[in-house]
Amino acid sequence: MKAWQLTAHGDPTKVLALRDLPDPAPKTGEVLIRSEGFGLNYADVMAVKGLYRDAPPPPCIIGYETVGRVEQCGEGVPSDLSGKRVLAMTRFGGYAELACTDHRAVAEIPEDMGLGEALAMATQGATAWYMAMVTAPLQTGHRVLVHSAAGGVGQLLTQIAVRQRCEVYAVASGAEKMDYLRSLGAQHVIDRGQGDYRDQLQQLLGKERLDSSFNAVGGTTFKKDMSLLGSGGKVVLFGGAERGAGGALGTLRFVWNMGLVIPIFLMMQSKSIIGVNMLRMSEHRPVLVGACMQGALAAMREGWLKPKVHQLFSAEELPQALALLGSGKSMGKVAVRW
Repeated sequence: MKAWQLTAHGDPTKVLALRDLPDPAPKTGEVLIRSEGFGLNYADVMAVKGLYRDAPPPPCIIGYETVGRVEQCGEGVPSDLSGKRVLAMTRFGGYAELACTDHRAVAEIPEDMGLGEALAMATQGATAWYMAMVTAPLQTGHRVLVHSAAGGVGQLLTQIAVRQRCEVYAVASGAEKMDYLRSLGAQHVIDRGQGDYRDQLQQLLGKERLDSSFNAVGGTTFKKDMSLLGSGGKVVLFGGAERGAGGALGTLRFVWNMGLVIPIFLMMQSKSIIGVNMLRMSEHRPVLVGACMQGALAAMREGWLKPKVHQLFSAEELPQALALLGSGKSMGKVAVRW
């Protein structure tokens, strides 16, 4: 099979190589999928830089999701999956023509479903659904802050919050993204390129406080969000984009900027901090992760969850696709077609 192999850590245009590698074989409980294409996530950007501790050491194949046809079923897998077109979440190994994964992380999809639209419902769709519908359920009237709101997860969180009749404060950068977020129904859009988002948000909130913050940035933004929470409020951390620059020193600065959390103060103020890592969830609660992906897919089929997809890249353009995602200039789902 052909696969993109991460050979070292660094610039994606220099450390990724398209190679012929041995075909994998499904283990017990797994399916083998022949891929049409695969999706990119910000965790991939961090893995290429060497900043994602769960990623395997180079040389390795990264990637969290694929769309394709089930070519082989391992022992214990329902035989009716064979031959089906599916969306699948992978624990790495997604950047390949053939990928194996737990059959519980697989969902059958229609033949006419777009590749990019389907891939948006995998890691990012499951993450958004889990956060907004399971671990920190959004309710009518909630004041909700969404960071990186025009990104893969952020666009879905924004749409779910609007659907749940929340007051949505969407943070991104640039006029194009502001217009897009307004089109999704976000009542308040905040351009972080026009000054500190907290100052802009504080003006919009007045004397009110946030009920939820969905934060993919971390670092300095964490303490700002905590200061804007009301009683019963939650900060849901699901990324660390601010950590992305500066190597080891950047990591230390990132941790320092997050600050010290004293649990008794959380209790006294009735505030919550929730950490979300879907890789860990897939290890320990694969059925729940699969249900979240199915929930996102169902919402898309119903027509109210509509992922924006960047123009698909060819397989040969993967390094450029990753560079674009890491630059913060992409909007919506970034995906690659074989």
